Amino acid sequence: MIYDVKEFEQIRPYNNNEVKQAVNELLNDRQFNRVLKNVFPWMPRIARNGMIRAAFIGVSSTQKFQERLMYPLMKMLLRKCSTGHTFRHDTILPGRQRYTFVSNHRDIVLDSAILDVMLFDDKFPTTCEIAIGDNLLIYPWIRTLVRLNKAFTVRRGISARELLRSSHLMSKYMHYAIEEKKENIWIAQREGRAKDSSDHTQESVLKMLALEGDGTPIDRLATLNIVPLTISYEYDPCDYLKAKEFQQKRDNPDWKKSKQDDLDNMKTGIKGQKGHIHYQTAPCINQWLADYAGLPAPEMYKAIAHRMDLEIHKGYRLFPGNFVALDMLSGQPENATHYTHQEKKNFLDYIQSRIDLIDLPDKDVPFLRKQLFTMYANPVLNQRAAQAECDEKK
Repeated sequence: MIYDVKEFEQIRPYNNNEVKQAVNELLNDRQFNRVLKNVFPWMPRIARNGMIRAAFIGVSSTQKFQERLMYPLMKMLLRKCSTGHTFRHDTILPGRQRYTFVSNHRDIVLDSAILDVMLFDDKFPTTCEIAIGDNLLIYPWIRTLVRLNKAFTVRRGISARELLRSSHLMSKYMHYAIEEKKENIWIAQREGRAKDSSDHTQESVLKMLALEGDGTPIDRLATLNIVPLTISYEYDPCDYLKAKEFQQKRDNPDWKKSKQDDLDNMKTGIKGQKGHIHYQTAPCINQWLADYAGLPAPEMYKAIAHRMDLEIHKGYRLFPGNFVALDMLSGQPENATHYTHQEKKNFLDYIQSRIDLIDLPDKDVPFLRKQLFTMYANPVLNQRAAQAECDEKK
């Protein structure tokens, strides 16, 4: 397929020849400097600015920007906000080809950023270009930062006609990034996070991926080398905010999040404690994609999405709290072999501490507790259902 790169001007990351100017704009942005002050509160302003500027000497590509700024910042963040992180990727070959990682969505900002750290640590040839919704680009410095961090923009809140045009453009750009730029890509399996942690791939995402490229829809998907990726957090820093949203929507069906709500979720997700973090790849879907070539398009996309869900669900890393939550919902200690008495106490204390953070005038504590338990129990239920379905087919 022949690409006209001028088409991608409004959505693409910075090109390497634009990096130096973008870095200078970022360093001179007052809001960005206030963010740096929060990141390095102990450091005097002159020393902080000098350190940051020194780190950017010789940065001439988005990959170098990630190595110089994003990588050390993320390593520092992971040390402070997690008890460790692991990455299992024995199903793919790092040096052979580029991949489109399609994952469940746990954190607005960090899902792709943590993946980049892991790819860098495990000597992958390159990190990822990242699909990010333009609704999150609240300030100019955020737009500059994400474009430097190899992000391309997904348009949100547009008409059906504009959405189709935008989807074609994004699909074409992703094929271009894989085929011509030789970059990996990360994209969430659905628009927005699954508030109840029951992760399911939207067929519309697969349809978008197959809008452009050569050959049949199956051929187009195969060109992208799609890899289902499972993200597991021991603790979700935004769990109490999600529970709060459930009550707000229950009490007022017309309630919608504000830009400030998005910003609060971003800050909480970045700074909050996550416990252990685990990323796990499934095999590239090209191994089985052709099995669905003969189906009518609607059935084909539905079947592929379901197969990807099975792979993502099988890849969950489960923690004691997941099993405690399931037993609390059922009222039976059926999973007690998966946790100790102390682990149960610790998790229940944690849940109570999250409820205490919710600031609603008519706080429905039983409802909120149930929502929190459901979030942590769903990965267990989904993994068991996936494993049972796979066993049945053997």
